[in-house]
Amino acid sequence: MAAESPAALPASLADLPAERWPRHIAIIMDGNGRWAQRQGLERVAGHDRGGHVVRAITRECARLAPIEQLTLYCLSSENWKRPAEELAFLMHLLEQYLVNERPIMMEDNVRVRMIGRREGIPDRVLYELDKTVNLSAANDGLQLNLAINYGGRGEIVDAATSLAYQVMAGQLSPGDIDERSIAEHLYTAGRPDPDLLIRTAGEMRVSNFLLWQISYAEIWVTDKAWPEFDEATLHAAIRDYAGRERRFGGLKR
Repeated sequence: MAAESPAALPASLADLPAERWPRHIAIIMDGNGRWAQRQGLERVAGHDRGGHVVRAITRECARLAPIEQLTLYCLSSENWKRPAEELAFLMHLLEQYLVNERPIMMEDNVRVRMIGRREGIPDRVLYELDKTVNLSAANDGLQLNLAINYGGRGEIVDAATSLAYQVMAGQLSPGDIDERSIAEHLYTAGRPDPDLLIRTAGEMRVSNFLLWQISYAEIWVTDKAWPEFDEATLHAAIRDYAGRERRFGGLKR
């Protein structure tokens, strides 16, 4: 995708060279429930507000041409342990998001994909998800990866299982298994690893998110809960990333 001219970028980022931008941003959207409780509201109100923030940040990433991919941690495989009422609301919210945001995604030229296990997700949600994925398949702007029923360890297990079956079938030698072959069997196969991992609500952990893919990602944490996250906070994360020196295990020359 061609880079936007600096004039089209926000003033806080207009001076950053294109090569200093993260091409792929991943976000752990944390703190919805805690934000709601601080406001004296039910936890579900935080999830509802968080959905509006997803729209704003997705649109902003789609507008900022150097950014090519955005991966959002929507529902972890561990989230199924939450109360049934909250899970039901989350599924309803996800379904409504897919329906309501579809025209906006098409307008913004966003391509949508899912990463995670489909098992356990209600059929009505999968229907809307598949519809959005299929309708947006020809879009060539921002790629939005929705991590739903996702767990990093489970992803690696699924990749290892797939490779094991190939070995059993005589299609692959155990000695030929390397980092590249494992990456090709992850949910994110064919997509670049994240450059920048953002976590909200001040938590200093990765929570089983993209364990393989974030090996060399730059991590940026904000004390803001996800419902408080906004475009200015995103810009601050990008600017901080641009000022870092990525060595990938090597030394600065």
